[in-house]
Amino acid sequence: MAAPAGHLRPGRYLAFFALIVVALYALVFFTGSGKPTPKLGIDLQGGTRVTLSARNPDGGDPPRESLEQARSIIERRVNGIGVGGTEVVLDGSNVVITVPGEQGDQAKTLGKTAKLGFRKVVTSQPVTPVPQPSTPPTSGAPSSAPPSSSGAPGASAPPSSPANGGGSAAGAPQQQPGGDSDEQTKKEIEEARSLRQNPDLLSTDQAKQAAAAEKAFAALNCDPKVTDPLVGNDLTDKPLVACGDKNTAKYLLEPEFLPGTEISDASSGYDTQNSQWVVNLNFKGEGSRIWGDFTSKNVQKQAAFVLDTQVVSAPTIQSAILGGQTQITGRFSQSEAKDLADVLKYGSLPLSFESSDATTVSATLGLASLQAGLIAGGIGLLIVFIYCLFYYRLLGVLTILSLALSFSLVYAVLVLLGRWIGYTLDLAGVAGLIIAIGITADSFVIYFERLKDEIREGRTFRSAVPRGWSRAQRTILASDAVSFLAAAILYWLAVGEVKGFAFTLGMSTVLDLVVVYLVTHPLVALISRSKSKVLSNPKNLGLGAVQQVGSERKAARPAAGRPNVKEA
Repeated sequence: MAAPAGHLRPGRYLAFFALIVVALYALVFFTGSGKPTPKLGIDLQGGTRVTLSARNPDGGDPPRESLEQARSIIERRVNGIGVGGTEVVLDGSNVVITVPGEQGDQAKTLGKTAKLGFRKVVTSQPVTPVPQPSTPPTSGAPSSAPPSSSGAPGASAPPSSPANGGGSAAGAPQQQPGGDSDEQTKKEIEEARSLRQNPDLLSTDQAKQAAAAEKAFAALNCDPKVTDPLVGNDLTDKPLVACGDKNTAKYLLEPEFLPGTEISDASSGYDTQNSQWVVNLNFKGEGSRIWGDFTSKNVQKQAAFVLDTQVVSAPTIQSAILGGQTQITGRFSQSEAKDLADVLKYGSLPLSFESSDATTVSATLGLASLQAGLIAGGIGLLIVFIYCLFYYRLLGVLTILSLALSFSLVYAVLVLLGRWIGYTLDLAGVAGLIIAIGITADSFVIYFERLKDEIREGRTFRSAVPRGWSRAQRTILASDAVSFLAAAILYWLAVGEVKGFAFTLGMSTVLDLVVVYLVTHPLVALISRSKSKVLSNPKNLGLGAVQQVGSERKAARPAAGRPNVKEA
C-alpha cells in the first residue's frame, strides 16, 4: 500500500528542482562567451551544407581511419574560409560540411582530395614571425631545428611546421563578413596565383629569375590569420613559393617530382639508440625508384614535402636513399611525430569524394523556417492548454505550469549543449521538441486519470493522491522508457537531420520525468492538503463528476453486504 500523503515532503522536491534551474541558468548566463541562446543549425539561420560521399578504389567501405583523416584535412580547409561556427562531421561514409551564414559558397569545392607532393627546394628565406592563432593547430608543430634526412635509421631531419590553414599569397584578400566575390577579388586571386607559380621563378635568365623570386618572396604573406583561396590548388608542373617552418620561412620550390600517392606507408616510432621520436616513410615501387634517383643526385640539398601548398617538412638529404625506406628525425614529441606521420600517410587520401548533396539555405528562408516552427509549437501548446483548462480546470493550471518549467529546462540544456559539444538546433530538432509536448502532457493525463479512478472507488482527494501516484508512476515510467528507447534507436540508426529529431525527443523525454517527479506530483500533494475552499472544491479540480460517482458507490456498499469502511 502507498505511503500516506503526509509522508511526502513537497517542499524538498520543489526546492531541489529550483536548485537545478538556478544552477543551469547560472551556467547559461555566467559561463561561456556566447549569447544565452541555443546554437542554431543552418536551416534556421541560413548557410550551406555540403555532403561528400567517399568512395574506396576497391569498391568496399572506406576505412574509418582514412575517413577521420579526410575529415581533419577538410576541416582545416573549412576553417580557412574564416567563418565562425563551421562544422565538419562524419556521417557514416559521408563527410558533412556545414557553414552558417552567407559565406559558404567555397564549401562546395572543399571536397577535393588533399594534394601532397615532393618538390626540390631552390632557396628559402626567413620571414618575421607572425602571431599564431589562438586555436591549436590540427597537426602538431614540429621543432624548428635545422632539417636533414637520411635513409639510415637515426639520421636527423626535423620538418617544418605542418600546414595550419595559414600561408597566403600576395593579393589573396582576407575574407570579410558578408563575403566578397566581385571581379576585383577574382583578379587579386589570379595575381596571387601568378606570383606564387610564375614560370620565371625558374627561368634560365638569372636576372629574370631573381626578379621574379624577389617579387614573390616580398609579396608572400605567411600570416596564418589570412585566408588563402589558392590552398590545395597549386599546379604541380610549375614552381611554387610556399610558407613553412612555423610560418617563419618561405620556400622557392621546383615543380613536383614525386606525388604523395607514391607513399605506401608512414608511421612514427621511438629510436632508442638516439633517444628520439622519428617518422618512417615507405614508398611504392615507382616512388621508391624516383626517390632514390632524386636523393642520389641531390645530396646535401633540401626536398620539401608540400601539402595543400604548405611546406610540411623540408629535410636536408644526407645520403642517397635507396630501397624506398626513409627516416625523418628531429626534436619531435610523440604527438608531433604521430601528427607528421598522419599528414604524410594520408595527405593524398586513398579515397575520392563526390558531392552527393549541396544545399544552400538563405538567411531569410532560415528565419521563416524558425518562425514557422515557433508558430507550430505555440499552436500545439495553446491547444494543450485549452484542453487541460477545460477538462482538468485547476489541475490543468498545474499542467500548464509544469510544461512551462519543462520548457525552461529544455532551453537551458540546449544552450549549454551548444557551447559544450557544439550541438545545433535545426528544424528536425524543433519538430522533436513539439512532439515532446504531447509526451509530457501524456504523463500528466496518466496521473490525473489515475486520481479519478481512485476517487471513483469512494476515496477522498487527499487519500487518492498517494495511491494514484503509486500506480501512475509505473505507467509513466514505462511510457517514457518506450519513447526514450525509440528515440535512442532512431538516433543510432538515422543519419543527417533525423539525428536532431531523435536527440531532442529523447532529451525532452528524460526532462519530462524530472518535471513530473519534482514538480507535478509535489504540487498536487500540496493542493490535496490545502484547506482553501477554492482548492478543496472538487468541481474546481475537474473531479466533481467522479466524486459523485464515488459517493454513490460508497453509499451502496452496505447494501451489497460489505462492511462500511470509513475512508481516512
